[in-house]
Amino acid sequence: MVDALNTSQTRSTEPSADALSFDNLQADTPAQKRALSYANTIYQLFHQVMDKQQPADRVVGEYFRVNKKHGSKDRRVIRESLFALFRWWGWLRKFDSQSEIEQTWLIQLTINARLESHPWSEFISAWETFAGLVSINSAPEFSHISQRATWLNEQFSEHCFTTDELVPDWFWEVCPSENSEQRLALVESLSSRPPIWGRVQNIDLDDAIQSLQKLDIPAKGCEFFSDSINLGNKNINLNGLSLYKEGELEIQDLGSQVVGQLCQPRADDNWWDTCSGAGGKSLQIRSLMLQQSQEAQGSIIASDIRRKPLEELAKRAKRAGFKKITTSPWKSDELPVPHAHFDGVLVDAPCSCTGTWRRNPDMRWIDTIDTVLDKPSLQLDILTRSSKAVKAGATLVYATCSLSPLENEEVVKAFLAQHSDFSLEITTHPFTGAKDTMHTVVPYQADTDGMFVARMLKRS
Repeated sequence: MVDALNTSQTRSTEPSADALSFDNLQADTPAQKRALSYANTIYQLFHQVMDKQQPADRVVGEYFRVNKKHGSKDRRVIRESLFALFRWWGWLRKFDSQSEIEQTWLIQLTINARLESHPWSEFISAWETFAGLVSINSAPEFSHISQRATWLNEQFSEHCFTTDELVPDWFWEVCPSENSEQRLALVESLSSRPPIWGRVQNIDLDDAIQSLQKLDIPAKGCEFFSDSINLGNKNINLNGLSLYKEGELEIQDLGSQVVGQLCQPRADDNWWDTCSGAGGKSLQIRSLMLQQSQEAQGSIIASDIRRKPLEELAKRAKRAGFKKITTSPWKSDELPVPHAHFDGVLVDAPCSCTGTWRRNPDMRWIDTIDTVLDKPSLQLDILTRSSKAVKAGATLVYATCSLSPLENEEVVKAFLAQHSDFSLEITTHPFTGAKDTMHTVVPYQADTDGMFVARMLKRS
């Protein structure tokens, strides 16, 4: 049974909104009582994210950590409803001015559940009844985002719902798209749940798939990379998987894997990952070396200004049995590694992360246009500093998980204008087959996050 957030829970999760009052509603059945309790909990979590601008995954994770009595169904209803609200908030916020706040919220929850085709019909029915929406037509099985917009426009003719509204207006200013079909496809992908992508290492892909399928995890391979694995859309307890605990499975989005693949590390290369975070790409680069030779002598130095992610990388490398990865944190503006030393330098620069909005739909409403506009000068500075570590005849790779040309192509062009000793290399987009010097991985191309990558060569 789910209880509304009580006083102690409120202190623990620091919600920024008061609990709703449903005193005027008569909940006659256990399902109706649970539905109202869910509504209250989701409301407070939603407003904690929006009002305090805290990441939704962190907010809901902390809530469940404190409130351990929730069963798996409770967690699913709360989590999936919460994240769906952010996916459809561009439409749902149109109802914000209607009636009293309690009824408005129940309307939003009902429509949210219908748009997502959530299976908890008894709770949806209760929300629908309390919201006074019993006269609307049942939602059909949606196969396309345009069908959702059409259904909403038919049910609520006083409003006008367009697909462009599912991202903030400023997004189109920094991520312009003149092609209407591609624009629609992008919104469609950003409004859908992405699969969990991973990589296998030190194990045959087919063996890993077989092992996971025995655990009812719908794992399957990928047509693009021989070590990529699709783990489906359901949440997975990774710490309960022997493959993960033994370092044979790493979680890494397929879009992110494009970066390591386009680095094209050779078995004995020395690489520097300048902004490694917890080291997903460092691990991938080492794995790609070992795929060429189990005796690969190549090495990776991973750097970041934050110590905790580097500590996490060290744990992951140990779990995988990778001995050629070391860390060297940034301590000042000076390089934490030797100059003109590396066969390859990867600059996976800090960015607006608009390419990850599928996984973090809350960020599109928390962030502002400044989240993009503030980044290019920092990115150019990091790229410029990092380029000093590339030796003659070696490789420099620039990447972001942004979809904005301001953070991508424009940064590369600005760098090349100042560094005539570097030139772009032609590479192949793994999903489209297009040959170009700079590639944007768009989420709809292969059901991934969005990424950008450009590979440069320093002249001898």
